Amino acid sequence: MAAQKGSDFLLKIGDGDSQAEGFTTVGGFRSNSFSINNETIDITNKDSSGVRELLSGGGIQSFSLSGSGVFMDDAAFALAEQVTRNKESRNWQVIVPGYGTYQGLYQITSLEFGGEHNGEMTYSLAMESAGIIAFVAP
Repeated sequence: MAAQKGSDFLLKIGDGDSQAEGFTTVGGFRSNSFSINNETIDITNKDSSGVRELLSGGGIQSFSLSGSGVFMDDAAFALAEQVTRNKESRNWQVIVPGYGTYQGLYQITSLEFGGEHNGEMTYSLAMESAGIIAFVAP
């Protein structure tokens, strides 16, 4: 796979219409990261010869996203702020350029605003998966 532009790494929020859901890009990101986390289950016992053994396929898988950027007063951000206040899980898309899209329920766990007297207003957010996350290759 060829190198990809970081600006093409997008976060989109679903409009909540389960019949024909649309997605809108949350604007203003300068940096973001996405991780897939796998919890392990240790099944080491007396017969393990002193070597740790893990249960294959066991444990909980979770997906995390964090990002920060310049505050953009757009409809997508207003919706993200609303679902944060309401503690809602919402359908989101995380688009990894040249690789694919991770789509499913996520919940915003942290939303922060900031700004310096002589600078731009910024925001940062963190999200965790709240259900099954599907991967779709391009």
